[in-house]
Amino acid sequence: MKLLAILGSPHGMKSATGQLLSKTIQAAESSGAQVDLFEIPKMKIEPCRGCGACHKKGRCVIKDDFGAIKDDMLQADGVILASPNYIFSVTAQLKTFIDRCSCPIHCQALEGRYGASVVTSGGAGGEEVSQYMNRVLRALGCWTVGSVETEGWVLSNEAAAAPVFAKAADLGARLVAAIGAREAYPDQEEERGAFFARMKALVTRNKEEWPYEYEYWKSRGRL
Repeated sequence: MKLLAILGSPHGMKSATGQLLSKTIQAAESSGAQVDLFEIPKMKIEPCRGCGACHKKGRCVIKDDFGAIKDDMLQADGVILASPNYIFSVTAQLKTFIDRCSCPIHCQALEGRYGASVVTSGGAGGEEVSQYMNRVLRALGCWTVGSVETEGWVLSNEAAAAPVFAKAADLGARLVAAIGAREAYPDQEEERGAFFARMKALVTRNKEEWPYEYEYWKSRGRL
């Protein structure tokens, strides 16, 4: 079983978000998964240009690190997104990566895979960010198993941090268990079904302009 952890913190694994994510990763590895980690701010990822080339040919024209992460993501059984709360959302670095995922979202390329999110905040508001990241994962086609959020200062207090780290570890174990059991989440079916239908209609309507995406859907018996 292979998982992909994508971290958006500019301070890397030494950050509060990185510390929390490390507990999730460790638990997933202890449960038998291989976890590949990408620290987005350390990589070269340019903003989306909106050129539409990925819809036509399946590959982005920008020569940077996005393609390697995307290829690894497409091979993964599950994805963990992690970010600190930057003004009610993810960091600019992670948002840049997400914006480059237009083609995988149109293709529902992670259909049937699994995801989870990890968030830390200077104050309140982490749940709003985890909900956004989980929504992105469901837009890619994933089932989402949950999230863990905390205020960063909590992790500097050993007594306060212990239950939060335990929750992060539980998230990693639950993600692996869900993948192993091919678990379904009935409360997500309506949202995922509606978005799947929306992408199917979008790709079909633009089949002449977006031949790669149309053929992707057709080759998987979706049309």
